[in-house]
Amino acid sequence: MHQDFEHIVIGAGISGLGMAHRSVKRGVSTLVLEGADRVGGCMNSRTFPGCGDFWTEAGSHTCFNSYGHLLDTLTDLELLERLTAKGKLRYQLWRGNGHRSIFSSLHPWELIRSLPRLFTGTRAGKGVAEFFGAELGRRNYRDLFGPAFRAVVCQEVDDFPADLLFRRKPRRKEVMRSFTFPGGLADIPQAIARQEALEVRIGRQASKIVREDDGYQVLTAAGEVFRSCYLTLAVPPDAAAVLLPKGMEELRNLIGGIGVAAIETLVVCIPAAALEHLPPLAGLIAVDDAFYSVVSRDYLPDQHYRGFTFHFRPRALDADAQMERICQVLGIAPERIAGLSRISNQLPALRTGHSDLVQKMDALLAGSRLAVTGNWFFGVSIEDCLTRSHQEYERLFLG
Repeated sequence: MHQDFEHIVIGAGISGLGMAHRSVKRGVSTLVLEGADRVGGCMNSRTFPGCGDFWTEAGSHTCFNSYGHLLDTLTDLELLERLTAKGKLRYQLWRGNGHRSIFSSLHPWELIRSLPRLFTGTRAGKGVAEFFGAELGRRNYRDLFGPAFRAVVCQEVDDFPADLLFRRKPRRKEVMRSFTFPGGLADIPQAIARQEALEVRIGRQASKIVREDDGYQVLTAAGEVFRSCYLTLAVPPDAAAVLLPKGMEELRNLIGGIGVAAIETLVVCIPAAALEHLPPLAGLIAVDDAFYSVVSRDYLPDQHYRGFTFHFRPRALDADAQMERICQVLGIAPERIAGLSRISNQLPALRTGHSDLVQKMDALLAGSRLAVTGNWFFGVSIEDCLTRSHQEYERLFLG
């Protein structure tokens, strides 16, 4: 039995939900299919059995007042009054098996000589190492900025497009600079999915897409069949390449060439009393270690617990060694860990020339009723995802 909608979105991360929100706001009947058992994708606020409602972010960690498309969505949902300010804390380095200050790895004279080029150099067509190594100094890049950039994107970063690492966005000064929500950032996708006009079905893995004269047919692994006039793929590039219907082989080949970086994430909850020796901090940037970064929940203090998210390099350590490293970094015994979650995350491994690749993909999508969005077009931030979704919404429904 067919179930018909005007618009089907495959993927309930912030990219897919952002696209769905815009379409239902326009009055388009929209179905979101999500293979996982929850919405949100990388916006994943984890709680722990026995630790009450204490949460720690496992993926996306913050939002800023420069996230214009996100703020528009929050305004639509009447959520601006729930914005929760994040405390101002500093990052430290983890270097030589110890906590170090950021400035301990800075080469100031090299920075002074190199810095003027940062404001005059061209990022387009250059990788992060090529651009920032010249603009900030090679030693500074090796000892500080390279590790910091790896911590941002949780992957090797030397060939990541320099123009996509930090895209400038206008700030809304009436909104706090950085914020979260009382229940973590997962409050955002959950609020989008709860809209009465939007139908979201989790645990529905799309397995095949068939193009029809008047739209698309989507089949799920469970044998369900859905039809729509418009279709949005909001999944990682490897999944998108598999799902693309026949007749789109050139687009499939382009998308299939985009790499995916695996991340092994461990989220831990520690009784606050066990960490009195560790002052509050924003997190740790690892310099040549088995993890890229540690992000703390200290920006929103809790009376009973502290939370930390470790983003490990894939296959660098086995599970036992990861736990040993966590205890070493935090200075605790294993039995003091009150809660633990293991998450396998994936991020797109973008490389130089990616903007040209996106232009070719957009040329192949032009004129079709198929949209493709995700965190692999303009960058990996929440706003980058929504920027792409906004662009595709306008092409599908306003073009």
